[in-house]
Amino acid sequence: MRHLPYVGSGPYCYANSFAMLLGARSPSTAVIEVATGGPFGMQLIGGRLVFFDAYGWDPEQGFDQALAAIGWTSVVSKGGDAEAALARLTAAVKQGPVWVGPVEMGHLRHQPEMSGPIGADHFVVALDVDDERVLVHDPHGYPYAEVPVEDFMTAWRAETISYGDPYTMRTGFVKVADVSDADAIRSVIPAAIDWLSLRTDVEMPPGSLGNGAAAERVADLVEAGAADGLREHLMYFAIRVGARRLSDTADCLLLAGYDKAAGIAAEQARLVGSLQHPVVTKDFPAAAAALRRLAPTYDLLRAALE
Repeated sequence: MRHLPYVGSGPYCYANSFAMLLGARSPSTAVIEVATGGPFGMQLIGGRLVFFDAYGWDPEQGFDQALAAIGWTSVVSKGGDAEAALARLTAAVKQGPVWVGPVEMGHLRHQPEMSGPIGADHFVVALDVDDERVLVHDPHGYPYAEVPVEDFMTAWRAETISYGDPYTMRTGFVKVADVSDADAIRSVIPAAIDWLSLRTDVEMPPGSLGNGAAAERVADLVEAGAADGLREHLMYFAIRVGARRLSDTADCLLLAGYDKAAGIAAEQARLVGSLQHPVVTKDFPAAAAALRRLAPTYDLLRAALE
């Protein structure tokens, strides 16, 4: 079956936020996302939490790599107490929009059904701050959302997020080189191979698995009923973003001249995307079978890139 590039909605919060900040000179969100290195692998963290992204990877690890690949720099500030962070943000938005995150999505109460922490990372663009609210473009589908200052600061503290530092933001985005999309993707292939090789320099919780072993173990968990929130995590987030990333990876690898690898990534996208209906309808044997077909593709992708 011929691969067709996907256009539509999806949980691409940091890539969309970067694209907003970079403006007319931004590459596609697909290029930004793939340049982070995230799509190259699968991980089961601590034997419980599954993502269709690289073993040991989290978004914070990929941001500077992605910006360098596409020819941009930014200034990062983080930490401190809430009062200092709010003052920093207030001053920064007077100069222009500010990239903010990670924040805890569960504290962003303009999103329906959000009433407290859910352990979900998110990224937004801050546009203005006053005594009562922070005005944001929330790439989850909420332009010009007004977030009460107290809620925003609680979310920005990111206590329930497993990576990153409190009160992280980026300003001062500067384009330092003209880089084609194809060259940007070619520049991150060595990092992609490292991620697919299951890097050992990133500390992981006991019980963590990567790539094929992760797919096989998640298949077992799904077959047993996808309990303890696994089904909800898969159907509301992990499958959606995983299939989107892999579809974009196929497009980007084809653009960069890695035709065989692109075909493998497209097959991964189809397999991950095929999980959505059986997980929602609780056809767990079908979902487990798709995960087991996914398992050997990670070694195939690494070999194709090498």
